[in-house]
Amino acid sequence: MLANIGSVAEAQAAVHNGAEGCGLLRTEFLFLDRQSPPTEAEQGAEYQRIADVLGARPFTIRTLDAGGDKPIAYLPLPAEENPALGLRGVRTSLAFPELLRTQLRAVLAVRGPAQCRLLLPMISDVEEIQAVRGVLDEVCRELGRAERIGVGVMIETPASAVLAGRLAAVADFLSIGTNDLTQYTLAMDRGNPQLAARLDALHPAVLRLIALTAEGARVHGRHAAVCGGLASEPLAAPLLIGLGVHELSAVPAVIPQLKARIASVSLSECRALAQQALEQESAAAVRALLAPRAEEGA
Repeated sequence: MLANIGSVAEAQAAVHNGAEGCGLLRTEFLFLDRQSPPTEAEQGAEYQRIADVLGARPFTIRTLDAGGDKPIAYLPLPAEENPALGLRGVRTSLAFPELLRTQLRAVLAVRGPAQCRLLLPMISDVEEIQAVRGVLDEVCRELGRAERIGVGVMIETPASAVLAGRLAAVADFLSIGTNDLTQYTLAMDRGNPQLAARLDALHPAVLRLIALTAEGARVHGRHAAVCGGLASEPLAAPLLIGLGVHELSAVPAVIPQLKARIASVSLSECRALAQQALEQESAAAVRALLAPRAEEGA
């Protein structure tokens, strides 16, 4: 049971609420609302402060997730008719390799017992992972660092879910971003208020992609995590476990509630529930299936 964080204060809140580590550090807070990119020293200092709070717990640092709905003033990103399908996530990092190189150097500078690992956003194929690993290997050689740092990938598109087995063969873990995965699977814009009520990560099509991702991870002995909004819903926790998810990374405030919900069910119950959910025809039907069980465990 890990936490999604975006600051030192949130790291402190996560530890206070019983998080067993950080499943997602949103590093964008270091890059937004400024006129020039943060230096290696600035980034390194902030990562170190968070690592010190986490102690020996896992510390998952997502590389810059910029572009699309997160424009950055000092990056000359092109105007796009559909930013959600454009230069964003790892695509932006690979388009500006020096920005990526600086961030990797800052991450590798973290010292202490924290178990640092990288998380790459918006991965769609193996080639992107290999490209980042190539830059990481160069930086490690420059720093004279021999020890390896774990590299995970975010599953946020149907393409990455379908290819989960291939991605898991070259990545150290998979982490499902259910917000974008739902948007792209259902072809519904996350920012469209008219569709907000229908943009539900419990849609059976999304659940099938989560199950496919978990199976791809299992084949290669990798962990499958969920770090998207669905991981913060206590209602969904048993279902995600039943689908084969090993880690949940949620907002710090709901972690005690999530732990209590998980403690109230057995693994066999979770698996049976997942099988039933996959057979439903809509997100509403899945929620109706889960609601009575959540009340029983409350």
